[in-house]
Amino acid sequence: MILKNALVYTPQHTFVPGQLAIRDGRIAAGAAPEPGEEVIDAGGLYALPGLLDIHFHGAVGHDFCDASEEAIQALADFEASRGVLAICPATMTYSEEILNGVMDAAAAHKNGRGADLVGINMEGPFISPQKLGAQNPIYLHAPDVEMFRRLQKRAGGLIKLVDIAPEVEGAMEFIAACKDEVRISIAHTCTTYETAIQAFDAGATHMTHLYNAMPGITHRAPGPIIAALERGAEVELITDGVHIHPAMVRFTFSTFGDDHVILIADSMMACGLPDGQYSLGGQAVTVTGPRATLTDNPGVIAGSATCLYDCMKRAVLDMGVPLESAVRAASENPARSIGLDADYGSLAPGRYGNVILADEHLEIQAVIQKGVRLS
Repeated sequence: MILKNALVYTPQHTFVPGQLAIRDGRIAAGAAPEPGEEVIDAGGLYALPGLLDIHFHGAVGHDFCDASEEAIQALADFEASRGVLAICPATMTYSEEILNGVMDAAAAHKNGRGADLVGINMEGPFISPQKLGAQNPIYLHAPDVEMFRRLQKRAGGLIKLVDIAPEVEGAMEFIAACKDEVRISIAHTCTTYETAIQAFDAGATHMTHLYNAMPGITHRAPGPIIAALERGAEVELITDGVHIHPAMVRFTFSTFGDDHVILIADSMMACGLPDGQYSLGGQAVTVTGPRATLTDNPGVIAGSATCLYDCMKRAVLDMGVPLESAVRAASENPARSIGLDADYGSLAPGRYGNVILADEHLEIQAVIQKGVRLS
């Protein structure tokens, strides 16, 4: 396949007019069309790399923790339709017994259709009881190295991220023991600046949904956000228009740099569906427009109802983030974060031929997966 006359997003994070060749499912160095090769005239459309979401829970009435092939396939199909061609869905805070089923289902999935399942983000249960968010308190568990390793074995090595509150008992020991086995992210925490620094120095490198479920920044208690900045951590942002004020989104890109920001959806099962009553982590959720909240505690946000592509689009159109930066934060950065940037997140030669064609308003015109047009 040849895509011609596109505005191609380059590995240098710029857009240049040109063409893309996809052969044997991967981006090929520029070459003339071969006999019988499909040629698509992109007519000035943006050619963006397929996105990779490393933190979302569900969509279209399904949740990753349903622990079924039906749910995983439904998520894979929906995400691919929205240009998210690789997924690393997140678990919720559950018991090991329940998580076993999730790991088994993920390990059994074959990536035959839709977005590739490339990892698992283990968001719970090693978090603070004071910063639960929408996590279920009855399943909280102290950080447990052997529990993680048992789950990782069942998952066939798919767990790419483990979230942890560094102030809880056993957290530092967990970080020290597992830092070379999995990426460790600070999350759902009451940690101080000093404890966060200790966690980063011990081996944590990531921050889960920055600003949410953690202390904010004050001038005498700078908190974990400043610790993350000083230690060069990667930070996740939910740009659904609900979780973070646009000014804070711009602030984060300008302070951390667009090479350290990772856009995520953190979507739950209502994504792609109308307003109504849903659930997340065994708790009832009410969805109205883009806002999802716990039904019994409407002041608590319960994930989002927005997919990653639309979060990226909103960051650009509504929040003033440069398109080049937003694309990087939704494709290359998450791929690099979980060690998959040799295959995903870029339109450099050798990467999978995963391409989104979008118009000037960022409306998707076509999604191409490994050289096959999906839409």
